[in-house]
Amino acid sequence: MHEIKKFAYTDILGWSISRYDKFFNCKRQYFYDYYAKYDKDVPVEKLLFLKNLTSKALETGNIVHDTIRDIFKRYQKSTMPINKDKLFKYVFEMTKKYCSSKTFFEHYYNGEIIYADEIYTKVKAILENLLKSQRFSWIEKNATQQLDKWIIEPDGFGETRINNFKAFCKVDFLFPVEEKIYILDWKTGKADEKKHSKQLLGYTFWASYNFVVKVENIIPVIVYLYPHYNERNVQISDSIISEFAYTVEKETKDMYEYLTNIEKNIPKDKKEFLLNDNIFFCKYCNYKEICPSNKRI
Repeated sequence: MHEIKKFAYTDILGWSISRYDKFFNCKRQYFYDYYAKYDKDVPVEKLLFLKNLTSKALETGNIVHDTIRDIFKRYQKSTMPINKDKLFKYVFEMTKKYCSSKTFFEHYYNGEIIYADEIYTKVKAILENLLKSQRFSWIEKNATQQLDKWIIEPDGFGETRINNFKAFCKVDFLFPVEEKIYILDWKTGKADEKKHSKQLLGYTFWASYNFVVKVENIIPVIVYLYPHYNERNVQISDSIISEFAYTVEKETKDMYEYLTNIEKNIPKDKKEFLLNDNIFFCKYCNYKEICPSNKRI
């Protein structure tokens, strides 16, 4: 496998599944998330604070992802069986640390007390689902022969190029078995095969671009870890990848339409970023405290 490509920094925006989702769902939320320093009405410190609000669901996912990352990085040092008692003691300490160091949406807006024990219980159940799965046993048996070629949440943001457009596609876990490259993406929330398949297509493009491998030799898998273990293989072909690349180009150009300077990534005035008219969506938005839409809730 080749080295991961590096890119010189540029100001121009880069497509990602999460960035375009924000853009598509609510232009004003998108503005607050990506262009806080251009807001003339709200201090940037306030917007950054609200942006960084976490939630029980989000933090559960963060702890699970970080634990799985650490489990597989540990395998790169030693293939001895996992001591579950030590593992879950480590996870509990991580949970307490994460919960005490962050501000939760549920607490900030609703006054809810966040209990680390409650989050840990769910995290433990999710990790048990992985550790008991056939896939985990399969990895131990078939993938550990090439531990030096595992890619586990690589540094950076997964920058790549899709149809010459900047894009960010950071994989959770990539590894070779024989002539195939497997990409596993961990999900702890509700299944959304359309969205998640699109995300895995991005990872497939990233892997093909970086390692000069044919897409038919890449096997991307969505791994749903809760409430029970479930997998979905993402269909891959040259035509599907080409269609995906066109979609990325179109969505990037859609975001460009809201800029006054594409190369420097300077946005139009905030008033051009219209409010979402879905009140249900607004109820769960980090920015509802300062957004005009709050008057409708």
